Amino acid sequence: MTKIRIYELAKELKMSSKELIQKIEELNIDVSSHMSSIEGEEAELIKEIIEEEKKGPKKENKHNNKQEKKKEEIIKIEKEETLIKPEGNEEIIEIENNIIVKDLADKIGVNASQVITKLIGLGVMVNQNQSIDFDIASIVADEFGVTVTAKEEDIEEEIDEFDLDFEDKSEDLKSRPPVVTVMGHVDHGKTSLLDAIRKTSVTKQEAGGITQHIGAYTINVNNKKVVFLDTPGHEAFTSMRARGAQVTDIAILVVAADDGVMPQTIEAINHAKAAQVPIIVAINKIDKPTANIDRIKQELTEYGLIPEDWGGDTITVPVSALNHEGIDELLEMILLVAEMQELKANPNRNAIGTIVEAQLDKGKGPLATVLVQKGTLHVGDMVVSGTSSGRVRAMLDDKGKRVKKAGPSIPVVILGLSEVPNSGDFLYAVEDEKTGRAYAEKKRDVIREEQMKSNQKVSLDDLFEKIKLGEIKDLNIIIKADVRGSIEALKQSLEKLNTEEVQTNVIHGGVGGITESDIMLASASNAIVIGFNVRPNLNALDVAKREKVDVRTYRVIYEAIEDVQAAIKGMHAPTIVEEVIGRAQVRATFKVPNAGTVAGIYVLNGKLTRNGKIRLLRDDVVIFEGGVSSLKRFKDDAKEVLAGYEAGLGLENYNDIKEGDVLEAYILKEVER
Repeated sequence: MTKIRIYELAKELKMSSKELIQKIEELNIDVSSHMSSIEGEEAELIKEIIEEEKKGPKKENKHNNKQEKKKEEIIKIEKEETLIKPEGNEEIIEIENNIIVKDLADKIGVNASQVITKLIGLGVMVNQNQSIDFDIASIVADEFGVTVTAKEEDIEEEIDEFDLDFEDKSEDLKSRPPVVTVMGHVDHGKTSLLDAIRKTSVTKQEAGGITQHIGAYTINVNNKKVVFLDTPGHEAFTSMRARGAQVTDIAILVVAADDGVMPQTIEAINHAKAAQVPIIVAINKIDKPTANIDRIKQELTEYGLIPEDWGGDTITVPVSALNHEGIDELLEMILLVAEMQELKANPNRNAIGTIVEAQLDKGKGPLATVLVQKGTLHVGDMVVSGTSSGRVRAMLDDKGKRVKKAGPSIPVVILGLSEVPNSGDFLYAVEDEKTGRAYAEKKRDVIREEQMKSNQKVSLDDLFEKIKLGEIKDLNIIIKADVRGSIEALKQSLEKLNTEEVQTNVIHGGVGGITESDIMLASASNAIVIGFNVRPNLNALDVAKREKVDVRTYRVIYEAIEDVQAAIKGMHAPTIVEEVIGRAQVRATFKVPNAGTVAGIYVLNGKLTRNGKIRLLRDDVVIFEGGVSSLKRFKDDAKEVLAGYEAGLGLENYNDIKEGDVLEAYILKEVER
């Protein structure tokens, strides 16, 4: 039976809602406001009564009797209604604990703007797409004469039991394309090689069609697909792995035939090994006259990569990105390795993918490049990634064309998320909007709790406690030193410290200062970083603080070994610690009679003090360590110089200061055991 609102009926009878409510109440019908509804049969009878009243009193009693009968009919209908309707307000609706303003307006049967007006009156400033809690919703609904009740279901319990991922049955698995990441040293031709692969394998019609860079692209090789992740080397590779996303199936290591294995090449090897990903070596620039392929193979053997033609199991392919030589062979090797890995996924399930990169577009809102790993993602699917959720409004492939679905290993850009997700986060397709929002809210709470918790990364200070609790079985270490010999000496000494409880593993060693890349590898592998005669740069210090990675620097080799040994045996209790208080850069040098070389410095951060200790760094390597002989501002002696100021500084018994050197000021302070 249809219902009619009071204000609609008043409009039809050409009278005010207030007058109509008074008339209705005379008929013993309970209405709370002009937004209340009455049954269509009641409305018809009321209309007849009011129309007759407007015509004036009738002489004949027949008409009066007729009017009385109609009143009795209305009362009878009202009584029947009260038998089936709950007591109290005339309308009752069920809502969730949190409800979007527009959804509440639809349930009440009014415009969203009317609900927003009521909310503003309550001091709640929201738009129609934002959510309000149950208490606020019940107050607003009451204003419109509607009673709300909470849905009787335990959402928290549902989320706890709800698992977005599950293992697929072996019979459901089907072959999927391999995902390949290209890594290597700067200027060894990574970008050139990617461009050569793209031009060789993409058809002429599509060659000019790649207008949108989405961080990943698909090519066809012998009617089989291969997906390339276009990432800025091993940093992004490990950054994603640090978040738990293992997206790469094969790593291609690019080494220049005329240059050899360089520091970043070694880093790339160690990052790929830590991820347990098969490595294919592409020896690039073989067209150059100074190219020496055998020398490259010899250098690779020093890092555990023994070429197949030398009796090992590492595939090496000589290529020239410039002449497009060896590209086809490289692609065939990728397919061969992929075939040996038997890469499979179930396409017939809710999709799970990884966010490769994400950005905020002014016109389109949050955009996310997703690499689907399991299942098939469709336009219209409800998805959630971290604290972000939404419905997939559109999908674009790597050519910028709209697609309706994407299966395993296929990269797509999606539109429709509520906020920009983090690179490396998982993306899940869920059954409905409620589940997506509940998961995002729970994830938000988890992140909040994690931020409040103390450092969970391994450090030498709490290593013994974690060993006792059985949390630590392997102690992963990254060593950075000023010379190669120091790395080998430290590595051999540390690996001798193995005990029944703890295995010491040196997962990476390199020459030079401690960089962001080292910190990210340590974060991903839960390792500590040991620097010998080198220091972390400012960016690395910031990342180490954010990622809570333990970085230790030493000048004497046995101190490093003793510290690790003491930590393993539980004797580690440092009483004196070093605190860096500032950094400055040498802008100019001056020869001063009877005083040697004085540096004109600019303090970058913190402060430099007259009685503090100073380290002189050149390319993050420690050149000198000692005291300050003089510190002046203009012609006056200064006790300290703060960040943003210039000063003149002399070092005790040291004159080999050069422009561009960095001065690091530190103090030694005692801490309680």
